[in-house]
Amino acid sequence: MFDIHTNASADGDGLSGEPVAAGSAGDASIVLLDTMSQGIAGIVDKIGPAVVRVETAQRGRSSGGLGSGVIISPDGLILTNSHVVNGHRDVRLTDSEGRIMEARLLGEDRDTDLALLRATAARQLPSAALGDSKGLRRGQLVIAIGNPLGFEFTVTSGVISALGRSLRASNGRLIDDVLQTDAALNPGNSGGPLVSTRGEVIGINTAVIAGAQGICFAVASNTAKFVLGELIRHGRVRRAYIGVTAQTIPVPRRYAVAFGLQNRLGVLVTGIEANSPAAAAGLETQDIIVGLGNDPVAGIDDLVRLLDGGRVDHTATIKVLRFGKHLKFEIRPVERRATRDAGN
Repeated sequence: MFDIHTNASADGDGLSGEPVAAGSAGDASIVLLDTMSQGIAGIVDKIGPAVVRVETAQRGRSSGGLGSGVIISPDGLILTNSHVVNGHRDVRLTDSEGRIMEARLLGEDRDTDLALLRATAARQLPSAALGDSKGLRRGQLVIAIGNPLGFEFTVTSGVISALGRSLRASNGRLIDDVLQTDAALNPGNSGGPLVSTRGEVIGINTAVIAGAQGICFAVASNTAKFVLGELIRHGRVRRAYIGVTAQTIPVPRRYAVAFGLQNRLGVLVTGIEANSPAAAAGLETQDIIVGLGNDPVAGIDDLVRLLDGGRVDHTATIKVLRFGKHLKFEIRPVERRATRDAGN
């Protein structure tokens, strides 16, 4: 709500009701707001044509999943959410002019809730550029474009509320470096772009908190760039796997002090898969993992984060506490397959 400023009256009551003269701060505010409005409208005109409605058909039904996507290359590469396509190989797209295109799924990464599609249109498509999310600051203006609740190509705006958040994907794993925004998002916005005032896509909208207002999340564009590269090269995102089930527990203080451990939490091994890297390394149930390589492990999320593609087929030292002893083992992680999503 904007305050209307008036000139003070001669008797000092401040309520003369006379409008502020031309050239005043009030006029400057109007000019500023007009400039902002024109800027946002220009960005929407630029990015809007690259936003598509994404639909998947459920078996035996005429309709299925519904969300948004953004075209990131003229030859038809499209980023959206994994939970929007949900493994469907064939997808239908609708652009801002109502034209329908078919698309196929090139790959998806449930760990970051991202999916890559390829449109089959035989023409050059309008596209949007992925920006650098590393340079973002809290308070920056952002714009979201999508199809919330079936209202096609809706535009909302807000600010970056926080950076570097973590958000759990549908499979329970943490998505790191998530952007928090107060730009209004609703079901159907998922997979659509979060856009900076430079007209660059700096996030892929992914989630809202049910019952909350002004708390929405987007996967950062730098994460999207990494996933995009992996999906193009491998059809999947390579991550490492050691073959344990585990849970986060506190590290007994006496052990932390005795062995100079920086982390107050560790990972209790509750199960080991036969013929896995953990079994080959000599890990046992009830071991508490406290380090991998040169990095401390202060919980399940740390272990998952450290088991990235760079660890695949590379030997590393894993550090554990076992009945009051601080032990080190050599472990060689292998690539995690989709069927292993429940384990580490």
